[in-house]
Amino acid sequence: MSYGDPNNPYGAPQGQPQQPQQPGYGYPQQQGQAPGYGYPQAPPVSPYGGPAAPTTMPGSVNAAKVMMWVIVGLQVLGVAFFAFAAVALNAAKDDESLKDNTAFQDLVGQSTGVIWGYVVFGLAWLVFAAVLATKFKNGGNGARITILVFAIITAVLGIYPFILVGLVHTVLAILVAVFVGNANGKAWFNRPRY
Repeated sequence: MSYGDPNNPYGAPQGQPQQPQQPGYGYPQQQGQAPGYGYPQAPPVSPYGGPAAPTTMPGSVNAAKVMMWVIVGLQVLGVAFFAFAAVALNAAKDDESLKDNTAFQDLVGQSTGVIWGYVVFGLAWLVFAAVLATKFKNGGNGARITILVFAIITAVLGIYPFILVGLVHTVLAILVAVFVGNANGKAWFNRPRY
């Protein structure tokens, strides 16, 4: 049966002008577009099924990478400060006027050892942070989990031993953990690499 066939029950009634078809229920009307051409495009699909992996680093993940480099810079300053403090205490320990004060000598000796321990730990943590900051571009899910653990431990260490100075570290580390742990971070670090 054709549209012009008089026996077609779905054809236009004979003798009446044909009205343009209006979309029915469930079809959105968009101004300036023909009906049926206003639907949103489906998201791209990867050849392995599911949504396509991001091809560029999402903004939140890039912000986390920048914050990791800021943490590295702050740690450089912290290590330099502690090393300077340890050297200054060693110089005070060797001061002739304080050689007779044994309580001071014992305190300075213990303090110097603790501060040098902070220097060594801070230097190791600095190198670890720098290595993790370079993993944002090509790292997989293991790098993502390691960055999350690093950020959480950094946030805790920023709260306890270094309350005032560590506040910036804590805030940055929390933001890194949030940005790497969200859906954008997961999609970025779990993307297939060809």
